Amino acid sequence: MKTVLLLHGALGSDLQLIKIKEALTYKGFSVLSLNFSGHSGKPFEDRFGIEVFGNDVLEFLDKMKLASVDIFGYSMGGYVALWLACQFPSRIGKIVTLGTKFDWSPESAAHETKKLNAEKIMEKVPAFARILESRHAPNDWRLLMHRTAEMMIALGANPLLDQEKLQTIESPTCVLLGDLDDMADREFSRQVSRALPKGKFMLLKDTPHPIEKVNIATLAKLISDFLLEES
Repeated sequence: MKTVLLLHGALGSDLQLIKIKEALTYKGFSVLSLNFSGHSGKPFEDRFGIEVFGNDVLEFLDKMKLASVDIFGYSMGGYVALWLACQFPSRIGKIVTLGTKFDWSPESAAHETKKLNAEKIMEKVPAFARILESRHAPNDWRLLMHRTAEMMIALGANPLLDQEKLQTIESPTCVLLGDLDDMADREFSRQVSRALPKGKFMLLKDTPHPIEKVNIATLAKLISDFLLEES
């Protein structure tokens, strides 16, 4: 039985991936998931960011006694997966990313962090604020949002995955992107797939960024087909 690890996105949790977990389990996979530090009630570490989340994955693999694993990474989870494949290639098999933002710069980080204003969210989108409060309790979701914004600014100033590093990643990787995604740049995602030695790019029709709005049956088939095909 092939094992696949699901990684959630920024401000997310593994609960958002339950439907894809069920769909892949039905297809015969052993499906695992985890929460990154600071998310879904998991305590914050002193540091915060991609490297910390990567360490969360490595500790999880050690705990589960897995030498390596295939990964489906949604949004930020895809960035974590590729960073791990760059830094710890023996631990990571195939990778499928969905809606992962790769085009980090000071300008793009500033654009994204404007959306992470807790006070405005509580005022204008209180229902979303309540979702975040429930999702990350007992942690303060506002602190998580603040630290996520700091992480994005740091990525904008110093992206961890540049062209040179992408070219060292040997994990077969499928870069998936919804055609209605308003966060991840389409052409940049194509460029990433071309830079990867074993990369491919696929566009999902009628698909926006939020994982809750993705057609799970279609996504599960794409993941399954890619993970099972011969490299």
